[in-house]
Amino acid sequence: MSRAAVATTTRMAAEEMRRASASAAVAAAEVPAAAPAPAGSRWARVWPPSLRWIPTSTDRIIAAEKRLLSVLKTGYVQEQVNIGSAPPGSKVRWFRSASDEPRFINTVTFDSKENAPTLVMVHGYAASQGFFFRNFDALANRFRVIAIDQLGWGGSSRPDFTCKSTEETEHRSEWLTKFRATWKGMLINHLWESNFTPQRIVRGLGPWGPGLVQKYTSARFGTRSNGELLTDQESALLTDYIYHTLAAKASGELCLKYIFSFGAFARKPLLQCASDWKVPTTFIYGQDDWMNYQGAQQARKDMKVPCEIIRVPQGGHFVFIDNPSGFHSAVLYACRNILSGDGEEGLSLPDGLISA
Repeated sequence: MSRAAVATTTRMAAEEMRRASASAAVAAAEVPAAAPAPAGSRWARVWPPSLRWIPTSTDRIIAAEKRLLSVLKTGYVQEQVNIGSAPPGSKVRWFRSASDEPRFINTVTFDSKENAPTLVMVHGYAASQGFFFRNFDALANRFRVIAIDQLGWGGSSRPDFTCKSTEETEHRSEWLTKFRATWKGMLINHLWESNFTPQRIVRGLGPWGPGLVQKYTSARFGTRSNGELLTDQESALLTDYIYHTLAAKASGELCLKYIFSFGAFARKPLLQCASDWKVPTTFIYGQDDWMNYQGAQQARKDMKVPCEIIRVPQGGHFVFIDNPSGFHSAVLYACRNILSGDGEEGLSLPDGLISA
């Protein structure tokens, strides 16, 4: 998750969401939902897991998710929500896939207090909803928390991605043009155009992939962490979960080069649409995040709705893992108007948080 953006709404909006959820539940009861199709090829389903080069599957992702969420105290319901084969009214299949098979979104809904406002948690690139495992208990005390895996990630369906071109204009500069003409630039450009991703490395290592992921999690959330270290149990469970989500069939990751042009420049930067946003927005960054919070400051200048930027100390790019208590304080502060009935209205910025 590159940054956490919390869109605050009114109680009326929250009530409408609950009514919509109730209507959707009735509709789902009337139309039997098809079971998700098994992931992978026919041969992958025939061979026992111990003999597979890439020892993972959708079932193993869900199993790893359950093990990771077993550390929680809050009850939850996990389900696969059928979203059909394409957006409503569209002839283009999800991910521009040629298949007309139904797609499913892996969804986890946590137990909550009656009439609690809804908080939907959506992960970022190369992640999935289980990355929020340190946040669910605390946030479920105040919200009806719904966490999802985006299409092509985690335990959700992983459609074939068949897009061959993009209409967006690439970011170009004199330096970039010259660099692409060098042998290093040509090599990197080739890897970029061939959809080379870190996930391909994990898959290519086969049964040695889990070891590589273990080294990453031990370093990122252990020796190199500037926040609250993972316990041994958390580290083992998160490593197992990350491996299965990364090693599964390539899908969502293949969209990356259509979101970014060469050099990781956004094809459609948020700055270009900030003036069109309709809801109050809060950006939450770790104080040591490699992502530049000044970008949000620039976007705020063009926004016509209230915008706040909060930096959380002792947190990096995964601030919700590095400093969960600080992240929770930032979320509650961002949603103080929704939680006004609980005495949160007029709440001052919690100690330690930085307003940018």
